Amino acid sequence: MFMDNDVEGGNLGPYADRPRVFPSMRSKVHTPLIFRILMGINVRVLLVFLLLGLGAIFYVGAKTSPIIVFVFSICIMSFLFSIYLTKWVLAKDEGPPEMVQISDAIRDGAEGFFRTQYGTISKMALLLALVILGIYLFRSTTPQQEASGIGRSTSAYITVAAFLLGAICSGIAGYVGMWVSVRANVRVSSAARRSAREALQIAVRAGGFSAMVVVGMAVIGVAILYATFYVWLGVDLPGSMKVTDLPLLLVGYGFGASFVALFAQLGGGIYTKAADVGADLVGKVEQGIPEDDPRNPAVIADLVGDNVGDCAARGADLFESIAAEIISAMILGGTMAQRCKIEDPSGFILFPLVVHSFDLVVSSVGILSIRGTRDSGSKSPIEDPMAILQKGYSITIVLAVLTFGLSTRWLLYTERAPSAWFNFALCGLVGIITAYAFVWITQYYTDYKHEPVRTLALASSTGHGTNIIAGVSLGLESTALPVLVISVAIISAFWLGHTSGLVDESGNPTGGLFGTAVATMGMLSTAAYVLTMDMFGPIADNAGGIVEMSQQPESVREITDLLDAVGNTTKATTKGFAIGSAALASFLLFSAYMDEVAAFAQEPFKQVDIAIPEVFVGGLLGSMLIFLFSAWACAAVGRTAQEVVNEVRRQFIERPGIMDYKEKPDYSRCVAIVATASLREMIKPGALAILSPIIVGLLFRILGSYTGHPLLGAKVVAAMLMFGTVSGILMALFLNTSGGAWDNAKKYIETGALGGKGSDCHKAAITGDTVGDPFKDTAGPSLHVLIKMLATITLVMAPIFL
Repeated sequence: MFMDNDVEGGNLGPYADRPRVFPSMRSKVHTPLIFRILMGINVRVLLVFLLLGLGAIFYVGAKTSPIIVFVFSICIMSFLFSIYLTKWVLAKDEGPPEMVQISDAIRDGAEGFFRTQYGTISKMALLLALVILGIYLFRSTTPQQEASGIGRSTSAYITVAAFLLGAICSGIAGYVGMWVSVRANVRVSSAARRSAREALQIAVRAGGFSAMVVVGMAVIGVAILYATFYVWLGVDLPGSMKVTDLPLLLVGYGFGASFVALFAQLGGGIYTKAADVGADLVGKVEQGIPEDDPRNPAVIADLVGDNVGDCAARGADLFESIAAEIISAMILGGTMAQRCKIEDPSGFILFPLVVHSFDLVVSSVGILSIRGTRDSGSKSPIEDPMAILQKGYSITIVLAVLTFGLSTRWLLYTERAPSAWFNFALCGLVGIITAYAFVWITQYYTDYKHEPVRTLALASSTGHGTNIIAGVSLGLESTALPVLVISVAIISAFWLGHTSGLVDESGNPTGGLFGTAVATMGMLSTAAYVLTMDMFGPIADNAGGIVEMSQQPESVREITDLLDAVGNTTKATTKGFAIGSAALASFLLFSAYMDEVAAFAQEPFKQVDIAIPEVFVGGLLGSMLIFLFSAWACAAVGRTAQEVVNEVRRQFIERPGIMDYKEKPDYSRCVAIVATASLREMIKPGALAILSPIIVGLLFRILGSYTGHPLLGAKVVAAMLMFGTVSGILMALFLNTSGGAWDNAKKYIETGALGGKGSDCHKAAITGDTVGDPFKDTAGPSLHVLIKMLATITLVMAPIFL
């Protein structure tokens, strides 16, 4: 590269005044193999295959239910809408050459890491699939499976196929999230030179593309699996499986999605925060240079991390959330319909798919409501991006309430209880209100417009220690309101379902748990728009980095800084939203686990007595797992960050001309360090999460067989899951909110408050932000994936605990 030739020749000149050339980190093409194969096929041949595939999907759907055909149609329309959004975003200009060079370096680093990371994850997934196959081939079968003619081998192959499909779809969801972010960032940077509103619109539409694909894939994946099993197994034919038992075969899909999401979140979180911490500690604190300054050797690694940690991992995370919630609600809907002897239970089973189909529609309207303005340039006042995003969210919420009521009347009306649908519509309203409450609470604790973050910023004025104390106390306090909201939501939804009028043969009300499931669906009924807001955050962050590195005017940086600060709040909001939905989904999966154990044991399993010493120990182990997992995740970031800090310090010492723009930092070295370390460090906490419930269940099963308690293993695992869920929710709320607050306290000071950039107050705030980085982007997001994965793994592995 010409910079290296100039260094050798001694012809340096003012580096700040010349075009910057950033190193390509691409060693080979990183496009996934399947996409390379598709791109190599003739367009007409590809079109024929596509039409044949769509025909097969609609044929299987028509053989299953008209509801499935409706779901397929909406999902395909959402994919077409996402293609429109992609073309709209990619049609925008990329800006001057220096911006494009920086963007290319970020893209190459992100795609290279993604390829390596998901290669590692796929090998682990294949190994786990073989373990599941072995367990299912030698496990017992339920009376329902025996009556329908599904033997061990069929059940094993179905579960493994569902697991692998869930893992593949989760990986694709992550790739889509990263693909759009590394292409949109430079276009947002370029738009910021003209107008804040245009930059906002591009970032939102880029995030909307990812959201449409992720939610659409989660819905159509479950729908295709359900329809395929329905037709293949001849469901509801004489001597075959009942449709109410079919959803249990889909559990492997949720487990596969959870497995990939956990490792994606761990690896991506370690990558992004180790690079961020290393860049901040040496660059901002020791050298006093701005964030994302091109002189910082770790800056490219930091910007790459935004894409692999916040975009790819969050896409896989929300995909898993929706898949787990849909499957658990389908299981509970089928169970309730069977107990109530409802003639056509398909409406209760397929209701979650329809709700999320409407989610795609209403979120599309919300995304399109955010438009650019004709005004441009620095003369027009900068609007509050959060107010614009909130307006779009309010539109989405209103439409979600209307479509949810329509869905309940369409699918949940039954002659056995004519008013039950209205109770369930109210359950959905409870969920939607819960989602809105979570968004508001998280915004209150993490947005610097509100008192908590300003108080935290003020604490920075008296030193580093008081900043840390204030941040920890803010995080602890922030757990109270969300827990109260979740508690009210669960009890309200259960009571509404319980009083819906649906009763079993003995006259006992049976709608309580399904009411909670409907509330969970209500909470996630705007998931696509919430994911759009989440993806907006890292895209805006990357855009700010590109603007800083390409040394654009201060007015442009002001726009990207504003978008970045709002992005921090939207990311924290989505994490709070994900924790709330994880709490409700885990409650549903816990109920499904107890039903599964009862079916295999052929005896009632309705409660877990924590007064039994072994069961209480299981609960303690569940809580311990949360703390140990969080500790290992944070420690992994710390160890990797130390490597980055040492490398950045080394470069500043060995290349003193970096600070004067006379020498070029070695960006690729920091990228290589964090990529290698994050892949190494993600294994230990991930293995802990997967192996712990299996080992505990097997040990106490053996103990129970010797002491005459055959269900002891299942009971101990249930307690482990219950305590782990409760502890995990509280810990995740604390980590996410405190980390987001520390970050925005720093951003508030950088607006000029309390001394502004470079002041002692600012340095103390940077310390708090550094402490909060692994909290909010590694341990916290990984925890709510862990909570749902514990529930799905215990559900899949239930037979081995008996």
